[in-house]
Amino acid sequence: MKDILIENFIKQALLEDMPYGDITTDNLIDEFNSTKGYFVAKENGVIAGINILKRVFTIIDNNIKFNCFFDDGNKVKKGDIILEIIGKTRSILSGERLALNIIQRMSGIASYTKLFVDKLKEFPIRVVDTRKTTPNFRIFEKEAVLFGGGYNHRFNLSDAVMIKDNHIEASGGIKNAVTKIRKGIPHTTKIEVEVENIEMLKEALEVKADIIMLDNMSLDMMREAVKINNHQAIIEASGNMTLDRVYDVAKCGVDIISVGAITHSYRSLDISLRFKI
Repeated sequence: MKDILIENFIKQALLEDMPYGDITTDNLIDEFNSTKGYFVAKENGVIAGINILKRVFTIIDNNIKFNCFFDDGNKVKKGDIILEIIGKTRSILSGERLALNIIQRMSGIASYTKLFVDKLKEFPIRVVDTRKTTPNFRIFEKEAVLFGGGYNHRFNLSDAVMIKDNHIEASGGIKNAVTKIRKGIPHTTKIEVEVENIEMLKEALEVKADIIMLDNMSLDMMREAVKINNHQAIIEASGNMTLDRVYDVAKCGVDIISVGAITHSYRSLDISLRFKI
């Protein structure tokens, strides 16, 4: 299913970019002209999206060939040649922008994720993403998180139960929400509850929530929450997670830190395609 989603996305993106062909390239470049191109890192980072980039070009022209010098998840330095592309010039030029859009964004996410992961390397803790992703680009963004050393949270609303503040308000409290939802889900499905204070934490523990998310809590409150929990539930910290703050959050003893910023506030990694080196 993942391959089908990726295939459909690329085809739709190509149709968006050249619905009736590439008017510049098609009228400028002879159809039999061939060339070599080189994808070059213009800054340091973590590369992600090589296989997606390759698929963009092979959908356009399955005779295109590649020589890869790095794998997804590898660190690159400014000036490194990531891969070589060989084939018809028309095909390479027509797929260039979409391929770069994807690999630059994925590499930016992987690079930003790696900064968080490295910050917490002394702790037995997971850095996870959120659903704060670009519509229809989630599958790529979440894969990039993995290449940066992070982990994925739920993929979609069908994937797992997460009872958040508005669910709690609409249901009349945590106890009501968890009791009701247990009647409608399989026994194999875990329940996560978002809490904002210690009283909510205690209520979530009373109804035996599997995962408790500490939302925008102070460090002192998180330390107290971890102590009260005493390994009963998995504890996830969330809200305003920055590189400056995550180390102190990890010291509180939480199991997971979810970071929305790695998929909504990253900066694309600068990569270019050159025909000459």
